[in-house]
Amino acid sequence: MRYIITVDQSTSATKAVLFNEHCQLVCRKNVAHKQYYPQPGWVEHDAEEIYNNMVEAIREVVKTVDDAEASYSLAITNQRETAVVWNRFTGKPVYNAVVWQCQRGAAICNELRERGYTDLIRERSGLLIDPYFAASGVKWILDNVQGARQAADNGELLMGTIDTWLVWKLTGGKEHVTDYTNASRTMLFNIHTLDWDDELLNLLTIPRNMMAKPMPCDSVFGETTVEGVFDEPIVIAGMLGDSHGALAGQMCFEAGMGKATYGTGSSVMVNIGENAVAAPEGLVTSVGFAAKGKIFYAFEGNIHCTGATIKWMTDNLHLIESPAEIEKFALEVPDNGGVYMVPAFAGLGAPWWNSQAKAMICGMTLATEKGHICRAALEAIAYQIKDLIDLMTKQAGITLKELRVDGGPTKNQLLMQFQADMLDACINRSDIEEASAMGAMIMNGLARKVWKDMDEVAALRTSDNRIFPTMSRDERERLYAGWTEAIHTVNR
Repeated sequence: MRYIITVDQSTSATKAVLFNEHCQLVCRKNVAHKQYYPQPGWVEHDAEEIYNNMVEAIREVVKTVDDAEASYSLAITNQRETAVVWNRFTGKPVYNAVVWQCQRGAAICNELRERGYTDLIRERSGLLIDPYFAASGVKWILDNVQGARQAADNGELLMGTIDTWLVWKLTGGKEHVTDYTNASRTMLFNIHTLDWDDELLNLLTIPRNMMAKPMPCDSVFGETTVEGVFDEPIVIAGMLGDSHGALAGQMCFEAGMGKATYGTGSSVMVNIGENAVAAPEGLVTSVGFAAKGKIFYAFEGNIHCTGATIKWMTDNLHLIESPAEIEKFALEVPDNGGVYMVPAFAGLGAPWWNSQAKAMICGMTLATEKGHICRAALEAIAYQIKDLIDLMTKQAGITLKELRVDGGPTKNQLLMQFQADMLDACINRSDIEEASAMGAMIMNGLARKVWKDMDEVAALRTSDNRIFPTMSRDERERLYAGWTEAIHTVNR
């Protein structure tokens, strides 16, 4: 049996997921790592701990295979914008990894905006100027860690996102590489030329000799024994950032296909095809994935509160005893009764971008019941997804073919039907476990020529759970107008 081990290195843990040659998930091992908060708003990880945890997780899943003749290969998907800077000679990081959540680069980003570089950076990288992306974290390390700037100027330091760090360590420092998706989340990568942009590097004062070689997702990135777990080196093939992994894992291989992950918040990504169209205000354009000689671009936006809204109703209001109860109460009323909830608990994210906005429930009367509020909370999730997707498809000049969804809230039938109705498009609820890992595994198989093209991969999708819209256009427009009015009230 041939196995693919996919490393899913996330913000909170490192997971090794073992797939067999039939793309079936065999087992997984999860190892959490420590979060460091040295100052308010700062978030760090120990890059060496992450590497050691990955080795442990791989060792544990291999132990479950009782087959001396089994062969293996390795794929990687990872938290995207987290940055590591290390010494190329000692192999030691000069500082902890600066995590994508970290705000220490805010002053650097503000200065770039004030100097008028917003349009240039957006045009070249597809991104907003924000400490969320890796560049400001790297610049902060070079400017603030004693000796780092001098060492960088002397050519002694390397940088990379977590994928780059893991491959460099796995190959004993032989391979300093990344893939196009991770590179496109640094604010240093030109998504049109598919290379590091010298002007952006100069703006951030990051020497080009620190940068990894960017490659397509379906590349072979090196060989490794994983610190002796394997007697002979195995190939590292297939790599992409976690959200991009989910896009590929959901097999959104055509323009107009999108994925939405419903978690605490929601990540929405739509394949816009092979042209890097400028994203709408407040959203970003990234490389969606690169495989079989083609580059597919994607629009992406993130919503702060989706599942978190239901958790708030459970933990704070005690309106329901568990998230699973919300659908039962929402079905006790025929409609929302004119009640709308705008869950701006952490401000409004894309496409409204108002960090000062506060949450609101409006439209209540003496006839309002628990069911109306429960329904309004669920509907708010669907409205926010619609806000983003309408903006994306209009800007790209495409029609949404299908939205493939995953995450806990997708078990809620009322929510999924309302989502289909609001988008006037098919919702395809996935039973794929570990969508990001599946995407990396697909890229691994393409790199090793297990499958000849995307069509052959798409045929592997064994089950579909499609939900089709049933609502009339007039009803959809009436309900959405109420949401728009509520948003504008909050957004004043």
